[in-house]
Parts: sequence; C-alpha cells; structure tokens
Amino acid sequence: MGVVAVRNVPALADLLRQVGQGDDAAFATLYDATAARVHGLVCRVLVDRAMSEEVTQEVFLEVWRSSPRFDPSRGSALSWLFTIAHRKAVDRVRSTESARHRDTAYVVTQNEPEYDSTAELVDGSLRADLVRAAIGQLSPVQREAVELAYFEGISQAEVAQRLNIPLGTAKSRIRDGLLKLRATLGGES
Repeated sequence: MGVVAVRNVPALADLLRQVGQGDDAAFATLYDATAARVHGLVCRVLVDRAMSEEVTQEVFLEVWRSSPRFDPSRGSALSWLFTIAHRKAVDRVRSTESARHRDTAYVVTQNEPEYDSTAELVDGSLRADLVRAAIGQLSPVQREAVELAYFEGISQAEVAQRLNIPLGTAKSRIRDGLLKLRATLGGES
C-alpha cells in the first residue's frame, strides 16, 4: 500500500464527492492517501494480518459504494472512513466469534457417545456382583470393618469407636480385608 502525504492531494471530502460520482482516479488517490491509516486501524481491532487485509479491502469497497452518501456537514472524511473501517473490523470479530460458537455447539450436539451406555450398565452390574461375592469371602470381623469404612464412609477412628475395639485393631481388620478383596478380585497383592 503506497502512502501519499495528505497535504499533496485534494481535500479528502472533495475526493469522496468525486468518488461518489464514479471517478476512478479520485478513488485511487483517496486509497493512496488513506489506505495505510485505515489498514492500521483494522489491524488494531483484528490483530490477524491476513484477516485485516481482507477487511481493509471490504472497507474500500464500501467506500466506493456508499461515498455518494458522505455528508461533510456531519463530520470529516477521515472520520467517516475510520467509522466504516471500525464497523467492518468489529463485524468481522463478531462473525468469527459467532462461527466459533456455532461450530462448538454443532460438535457438542453431533457427537455420539464414545461408549455404549447399556454395556457400561451391564459391566457395572457384573463388577458389583463380583465385589459382593468377594466381600462375602471376608471374615465377619473384616467384612464389618470394611463395610463401615467404605460403604458408610466413616474414618478408621470412628470404625474403632463403633466396634468398641482399639484403633490399631480396626486398622488391621480394614487392611487385611482390603488385601483379601484385592486378591479375590485379581488385583496385585
């Protein structure tokens, strides 16, 4: 993008008026005089260089189309250009974010479960049966201590208190019960 010093060209408002009348040369001059600044503004909003170049092209296409509507009594030509540039850049940010959200929502709604829930229920039921059978093989004192600790979720100290046994004994019963469960269920011992 070539840069022409603004002072060496007719007033931007005059150029916009001429562009509004279809003057290609006036458009080229306007582009040369303002493209770098417009592109800089778009880059600050978008950050992405390639996307900024696309949006800058869209800005000048919009300038070509809407220049007959430019009214110098409502503001400067440069402000008018910057307003178009800012709106186009913000629209691109919104469009990109919207597309990202749509893509994410689509993926979430289209994904099939990675597992068969029926198979998972059957597997869980079979495992529960195995655990029940393994607990049935514990001695009564081990089973009682393990059930209190793991099914009722109480601490080893509370197990000892509830069973009215020393804490060390409660710990030993729970540990021995877990070791026997591990061996029965095929875990490492």
